[in-house]
Amino acid sequence: MKFAYTNERMRALDARTIETGTPSSVLMERAGKALAERVRAVMQERKIGDALFVCGGGNNGGDGFAAARYLREWGCEAEVLCLARKFSPDCKLQTEKFGAYLGRIPRRRYDLIVDCLFGTGLTRAIEGDEAHLVRFIGSGAYVIACDIPSGLAEGGVALEPCVRADETLAMGQLKEALLLADGADTAGAVRVADIGIAGDAGTEVWERTDVARFFPKRKSHTSKGDYGSAAIVAGDAFSGAAFLAAGACLKSGAGYTNLYVSDELYSCAVGKLPAVILRRFGGVDECLLQADCVAVGMGMGVSETLYALICRFMKEYRGTLLLDADGLNTLSRYGVDALKEKNCRVVLTPHPKEFSRLCGKSVEETVRGGTEIARRFATEYGVTLVLKNNRTIVTDGDRTAIVTAGSPALAKGGSGDVLSGFMAGTIARGVQVFDAACCACFALGKAGEYAAEQMGEYAPDAQDIVNYLPAVMCSF
Repeated sequence: MKFAYTNERMRALDARTIETGTPSSVLMERAGKALAERVRAVMQERKIGDALFVCGGGNNGGDGFAAARYLREWGCEAEVLCLARKFSPDCKLQTEKFGAYLGRIPRRRYDLIVDCLFGTGLTRAIEGDEAHLVRFIGSGAYVIACDIPSGLAEGGVALEPCVRADETLAMGQLKEALLLADGADTAGAVRVADIGIAGDAGTEVWERTDVARFFPKRKSHTSKGDYGSAAIVAGDAFSGAAFLAAGACLKSGAGYTNLYVSDELYSCAVGKLPAVILRRFGGVDECLLQADCVAVGMGMGVSETLYALICRFMKEYRGTLLLDADGLNTLSRYGVDALKEKNCRVVLTPHPKEFSRLCGKSVEETVRGGTEIARRFATEYGVTLVLKNNRTIVTDGDRTAIVTAGSPALAKGGSGDVLSGFMAGTIARGVQVFDAACCACFALGKAGEYAAEQMGEYAPDAQDIVNYLPAVMCSF
């Protein structure tokens, strides 16, 4: 399992390392050497004759000065461009060790530029001469960012102008900002350099091996009763949501998939998905209450009737209640505090706009808040929150994870319905809620990637994503 850290937490880890006996100057030397080794490897791979380091006056700039010095010592051509007038103590020391550097933007074009302008402490948009430097960095044929692309802030928000790197070498530990939101597009390929900064139990970063352990080979002496019962209550307003969610649930491995629809939809639903147990929905009955997981809200429309249904579930149900789409929007309209009075486990699966309605903040604030705003909400309301985006955040307040699988092919109506159905089935078959949420997000993301590989990023629809889920399951 990999871990990632907020910028604030990373600064605390740095401080702890220094306090326990490793001077900051030593950490900078290690970072500089690690960066120099990576730059030299790229120069050799791409047959590049020289590299330009664009440095600021802080510790990120100090790493760049140190790296350029190492490259020169190894016989490589390296220059430094720096317009800073003030320097941190460690950076100042590195400038003295390096010697003369460029004090104005050169006219020539470089095949390799290394971004060492700003580190993780940036909280404002870059302006003035520094903005010109960011644009100049972008003129390089290949760009390597030291620790984090300059302009990328907490939560993975790009404060324009922002460097678009071909690759980023994170120092010490992986930063959350490199994975979230704009970070996925600005950081390029991400590597981590070990410079002696010990981590702790940070934000989990789920990958294939982490997911595969929840899909073990089944014993032969088994039956459908061993794998739980999931119920999908959906589709009053939009019938497609019900069929997509139930179809995805069928692929999850749950023993039973029950689809509850209104009387008006029932005749249309007959034979649509032969493998589901189709039922007329007349309210919360004993059969529903016995299901291991119930997913509610997809395609149902926002109404007081749905709100009353959700509240009744939270009072009478003892399993896991998953709320998505109109279930979330209904909570937002009629009272999210109902979540504080419940007798069942609750999973919420909002995208950023739905989450902004739930927490009463703007979409921009929710994205910039990253894992921390999601964690606070999950803690306050006692829920497992699945905050969907290009990189999904899963948190129950105690554990937090980022799932990086995904593709722009998923930017279609119905993808969320597929996720909810697959997640409900995964929970129903006995996987703990947090783990099941991470598994489902990874599976959906990979199905989107597989679909994009075969069909491009524009053509796949939500049913195609369902159809690619078996291929993902085989990869485990």
